[in-house]
Amino acid sequence: MISDGDGEIYEKYADELIRFASGLVGPDDATDVFSAAVLRAFTSAGWSVVTNHRAYLYRSVLNEGRMWHRTNQRRMAREDRHRPPAEWWDAEVRPDVRAAVASLDVRSRAVLFLSYWADLPPEEIGLLLNISASTVRRDADRAHRRLRRKLHD
Repeated sequence: MISDGDGEIYEKYADELIRFASGLVGPDDATDVFSAAVLRAFTSAGWSVVTNHRAYLYRSVLNEGRMWHRTNQRRMAREDRHRPPAEWWDAEVRPDVRAAVASLDVRSRAVLFLSYWADLPPEEIGLLLNISASTVRRDADRAHRRLRRKLHD
């Protein structure tokens, strides 16, 4: 059940969580992912005992982003099976970079987003995503290596 204090929590963290969601799923779907995550968090049975609302909401957005990607990948696979070959290529400014970033798993994208766009240190990223700072550094390092490989091949 949503309480009166939840509105204040929403107002306090909405902007940064929408930016985070944009880094995970893109700006077009960020508000949908954010809204679904917040609604799911506010109505969960454990919300009333949560002590770190910010971290809980970041993890909720991350999990919702993962679900969005799974759903989107299944949808895109269905569409690709029925799309004429001439429509497979959309010209973009840097399709190679976009494809390389899109090929990363959601947590790696979350770590990179929080590192570069939110300018957070590994310790704070770890708190938000419920992983250790060393895992944050490892994920960032692996993501950088994957991006270098994909972009230099």
